[in-house]
Amino acid sequence: MTNIVFSISLKPIEQLSFVRDTAYGLFKVKMSLNSSTCLNQESHQKLKRNFECLKNSQQQTTSSLQDNPLQNLQLASWEVLEKAQKSGRSKCPRCGSSRMFYCYSCYVPVETVPSKEIPVVKLPLKIDIIKHPNETDGKSTAVHAKLLAPEDVTIYTYPCIPEYEEKRYEIALIFPGPNSISVKDIIIHLQKNVQKNVSCGNDDDPSAEPFLKKAKIETKEDRNLSEYKSNSRSEDTVLKKVIFIDSTWNQTNKIITDERLQGLLQIELKTRKTCFWRHQKGKPDTYLSTIEAIYYFLVDYHQEVLKESSKGQYDNLLFFFSFMYTLIKNAKNSAGKE
Repeated sequence: MTNIVFSISLKPIEQLSFVRDTAYGLFKVKMSLNSSTCLNQESHQKLKRNFECLKNSQQQTTSSLQDNPLQNLQLASWEVLEKAQKSGRSKCPRCGSSRMFYCYSCYVPVETVPSKEIPVVKLPLKIDIIKHPNETDGKSTAVHAKLLAPEDVTIYTYPCIPEYEEKRYEIALIFPGPNSISVKDIIIHLQKNVQKNVSCGNDDDPSAEPFLKKAKIETKEDRNLSEYKSNSRSEDTVLKKVIFIDSTWNQTNKIITDERLQGLLQIELKTRKTCFWRHQKGKPDTYLSTIEAIYYFLVDYHQEVLKESSKGQYDNLLFFFSFMYTLIKNAKNSAGKE
């Protein structure tokens, strides 16, 4: 029917022109559809490529963090250590022994490492490190803590350790065990001790009123006293001292069973993995070196107990550790390539 209408209403030339235009229009429609399909396919392929790139980037980042989990630490410049490494071993300014970077016997940097170029870290509590007498000084990381936080860290060689008799509830021992708790449970444990002390009254002054007792008519002096006692209770919900044991895991039994350490709050670090290059064979990777244990405890303590966000204020505790880790890792990689 359409052809008959065309032949009647259109001249031959007009018919040819109409057919040509119609065919061209259909061709354009087809090309447009094909182009749209191609664009959709290209867009899909582009999205797919972007996704694969993002996935690969994330995998590389994860792999990089696994290869060097210490790389995001906010550390002081290693320039002083790099210069000391190039110059080789140097004398200890105290005992005169030849050492690299620091003297592990005197707890001071060597002559080629000026003390003013070593970072100093301020800690929120005191730390006692009890070192096993058979622990090799040169292999221990405990000295790192003393070098970097000299005002807050004390190292004792067993059996010469304090009695820890006064205010034992303010002291904790970092060591795994059946009765150990996690860092996040410290507040709950300390609050129980505070409540116990409050219910028993003030042992230091029998005539003193219990903290929870309030005067019926509160004067200015009463308010000041109440605020003071309230602050005292807040201070009682934080630790004052933490003890770490520096020895191989096979040597810890003699120290951990010492009567002077019995009854102390025991805390275990379960979620961190060690980067120590002298990791003890047959032990899980959650068994940390001494300096790692100190660092990770403080980071968790700052967040879980002090309720403050960690801003890298303890990162420099790993100043020496991270530098040595990088040196050893690079040396192993070079040896592997050769």
